[in-house]
Amino acid sequence: MKLAITVHFDGPQARVAAVAFDAWDAPEATRSFVTLIAQLEKPARGEPDLRELHCVMQLLREHALAPELILLDGFVHLDADETPGPGQHLFHALGGRVPVIGVAKASRPGLTAQFEVMREEEAKPLTVTSAGLDIGAAKVRVRGMHGRKRVPTLMKLVARLAKNGE
Repeated sequence: MKLAITVHFDGPQARVAAVAFDAWDAPEATRSFVTLIAQLEKPARGEPDLRELHCVMQLLREHALAPELILLDGFVHLDADETPGPGQHLFHALGGRVPVIGVAKASRPGLTAQFEVMREEEAKPLTVTSAGLDIGAAKVRVRGMHGRKRVPTLMKLVARLAKNGE
């Protein structure tokens, strides 16, 4: 089972959602999971923000999930030098056994065109980063996901679940 995961922050609270899928071109999730985190503390000034990691780990524990791969809404690393981002911290927290692919709608100054994925008719690319899986393979998988628009169907679904809980 693969999981697409996103975290939605609302003040001190967060809702983390995941949708399970088996095939990369699946139009629908096989299952969905939502966890509400009642209180999150902001990191101390100068410390890395690991709130997203805490949320994802809580969701995995709460629902006893052991995915073969995680597709994360966001960045695995923050630049071409692989400065750790949320996905890299998640990859290490899972012992380096579960590949993590980050899919972001925005770009970052340190991420060049080699991290971009164009999906069908859209002019603006997605930014794909990965840990535990070659970037070329990660980009092929994201490009092949279901959906005619820029953002794959399952990524839209998990974002809606995280934001609205439904």
